[in-house]
Amino acid sequence: MKETRILMGMPISIEIIDAPGGGSADERRRTEAIAKAFDYFTHIDEIFSTYKETSEISAINSGRLAREEWSPEMELIFTLAEETKRATNGYFDIKKADGMYDPSGLVKGWAIWNAAQLLIKEGFEDFYVDAGGDIQAYGRNADGDPWTVGIRSPWNVQENVQIISTAHNEGVATSGTYIRGDHIYDPHTGAAANAIISLTVIGPNVYEADRFATAAFAMGQDGIRFIESLPGFEGYMINNNRIATKTTGWDNYQISNI
Repeated sequence: MKETRILMGMPISIEIIDAPGGGSADERRRTEAIAKAFDYFTHIDEIFSTYKETSEISAINSGRLAREEWSPEMELIFTLAEETKRATNGYFDIKKADGMYDPSGLVKGWAIWNAAQLLIKEGFEDFYVDAGGDIQAYGRNADGDPWTVGIRSPWNVQENVQIISTAHNEGVATSGTYIRGDHIYDPHTGAAANAIISLTVIGPNVYEADRFATAAFAMGQDGIRFIESLPGFEGYMINNNRIATKTTGWDNYQISNI
């Protein structure tokens, strides 16, 4: 069973293959679990959307919400953001040049990961959650094979430049300018990060892959070296000259190079 909804300003797709317990209740169990996961994404959007005046992050940015009034989720995200800032030598920073906070570079992967954990708690083992091209997969697809992930071409989003396998429940995240334009900035200079076009990261889970993909993209050409230095991570970068660079272990995941 697969369902796609537009939430958090992007298409979010969830597909579940198995159903714990079996029997006639299979479809109902999958339907209810998917609905619960989408409800969670709606909840997260109400807290962290920088486009909604009613969101908690907007209330913080406008000075309408004092620190002692923050939700536990907001406190956690600010803690995780600070950890990521330290781990990336300051290349990940949710505080922008205008003084406003935008945690979206971390929240998406974190939310995908949490939605996947909801499905695991419901007893599912074979599924994936895809939000805007960032993916957490578990188990096997309908054919009994590991899930595969296509890396979109920056020049034609209907085509893939790579297809990789997530045989061990990895998370995959891509940062790029080819859909949203310049939206990642180098916190050290304040300039738009546009030295590369696309950077895909495979990590132990989608939260880790997403936060480091964002930071590595801000590093420009040096981003792929940063990913190379992280144990358990692989990366695939395309620069403005259409030259691809991959980490040494990327080929272990690659199925085809289109």
